[in-house]
Amino acid sequence: MLGFLSYSFLQHYWWAIISLLASLLVFLLFVQGGQTLLFSFAKKEVEKTMLVNALGRKWEFTFTTLVTFGGAFFASFPLFYSTSFGGAYWAWMALLFCFIIQAVSYEFRKRPNNFLGSRTFEIFLFVNGFLGTILIGTVVGTFFTGANFIVDDFNFSKWQHPLGGLEAVFNYINVSLGLAVFFLARVLALHYFMNSISYHGFIERYRKTIGLNAILFLVFFLIFLVSILFIDGRSYDPTTGVVSLESYKYLHNILEMPVNTVVLLAGVVLVLYGIFYSLKSPEKKRAIWFSGPGTVLTVFALFILAGYNNTCYYPSNADMQSSLNIVNSSSSEYTLTAMSYVSLMVPFVVLYIFYAWRAINKEDITEAEVTEHGDTHIY
Repeated sequence: MLGFLSYSFLQHYWWAIISLLASLLVFLLFVQGGQTLLFSFAKKEVEKTMLVNALGRKWEFTFTTLVTFGGAFFASFPLFYSTSFGGAYWAWMALLFCFIIQAVSYEFRKRPNNFLGSRTFEIFLFVNGFLGTILIGTVVGTFFTGANFIVDDFNFSKWQHPLGGLEAVFNYINVSLGLAVFFLARVLALHYFMNSISYHGFIERYRKTIGLNAILFLVFFLIFLVSILFIDGRSYDPTTGVVSLESYKYLHNILEMPVNTVVLLAGVVLVLYGIFYSLKSPEKKRAIWFSGPGTVLTVFALFILAGYNNTCYYPSNADMQSSLNIVNSSSSEYTLTAMSYVSLMVPFVVLYIFYAWRAINKEDITEAEVTEHGDTHIY
């Protein structure tokens, strides 16, 4: 059925799928953002428990999407997987460790006879929220700024920096994106709390906390966005595969891909409107339905900006010709075609997630729920 599709189309199609999974992952990082608010936003133990219980309904969505994103990247662009995951070892291990302690924390925070105490696991949740979001943003930043690796003629890669990927934190563009993701996750978390928790004591706190985090998000996101528009990028010749340096590459992509630019602007506008809506009416529940889709559109457009228009999505700072793009790093045509049949199930998965989300959030979290039923119904 899909045999008529060209190899080039399949490569672009699967980069779009990867971009969609990445954008859903960033949206779902509101769980991590909420975990960083446990000690500052909640003033009483019962308030903290309400926040954790609200996040506990959704943390598996984030974890599953992360695993799906990694698996899809491995199957569709295996050379990136082997180069980055094999070379930037310490960066990925630190990220995975953050998510491991998250899963343990939700399981054991309120477990009877927990000898470590609830606070220990709450600290684990904070660490996951803080480092997890910043590391993801910092790693994604290298899609624009590049990394230190060499790929030989046999597709064997070798990392060229002893820090194994952690050197990415020394580039301000990477870190600015990491911090933008961190503060956006906190804003999304507050919007999610507004949508899922019925508790009058939070209403006035929403406005102050959202305002501060929204300002910091906008500052770091603008630093990242403006910076990449003026840096050199790597272009490849689709015929010869030769990589060359192109000044203002991402600015050119903005101008040469107007549809994607509209998607990017629409995403940013929706996020800003969600923030404005929540500041104006913190007692209402709809802000997440603006900021959430806005986040998905924005991140999707940024990934398209990094991979389309003959752009190397993983530039090599050690050897320009080793830079990875959707042509030289993809799986075979047969593999991409076979996987495309599986991708036809994506709309059904999205519908299931939407259905499960609505079913789980059918009843708001209340103070009575976490105080009258003991520890058997809370995380």
